[in-house]
Amino acid sequence: MNISVFCGASLPRNQQYTAAAILLGKLLAQRGHSLLYGGSNLGIMGAVSSASLENGGRVVGVIPSFFSEEIILSQPVTQLVRVASMAERKEYLIANSDAFIALPGGIGTIDEIFEVLVANQLGLISKPMGLLNTNGFFLPMIEMLKNMELEGFYDLSGAKYLIAEDSPDTLLDHLSQFKPEPNNGPIARHLRKKS
Repeated sequence: MNISVFCGASLPRNQQYTAAAILLGKLLAQRGHSLLYGGSNLGIMGAVSSASLENGGRVVGVIPSFFSEEIILSQPVTQLVRVASMAERKEYLIANSDAFIALPGGIGTIDEIFEVLVANQLGLISKPMGLLNTNGFFLPMIEMLKNMELEGFYDLSGAKYLIAEDSPDTLLDHLSQFKPEPNNGPIARHLRKKS
């Protein structure tokens, strides 16, 4: 599978996040999945891409052309794709991936998660969005979705493509076995049980 990993170019304070990114990169390569990502060799992006490359994985970096030529050419990847903008980068990743994984990150990562969820909700794609929930990072976001439904702004059946797991290994298992079932996604079931 082609799996896009959404993550940041910053190094986190909590090294659990970096360790999880390294393990994910290694597992992607070992399982024969291609990693597509934002193209940077810094921070969490660099951790996941380096681990995948070191384990023989295929790594496709998608980087906007407004970065300097020095930065663009310094990225160790199997394939480098240049795009015009951040929006075009998201479009490329969504179009060319079979599944997505978000690692703990900042507002850019959150933007990418919701771009995929909206595309699924509108029926533009039918692709799973995985959250690597290291240290419970995404629990507040899941609670926000729950509150959106409570207040009538969101139907959790739209979360049928969202899968959250603490372990990279388990998350990859779920993504590999994923088959869309209308109104019956794992997060929707989980959240309804706790209501």
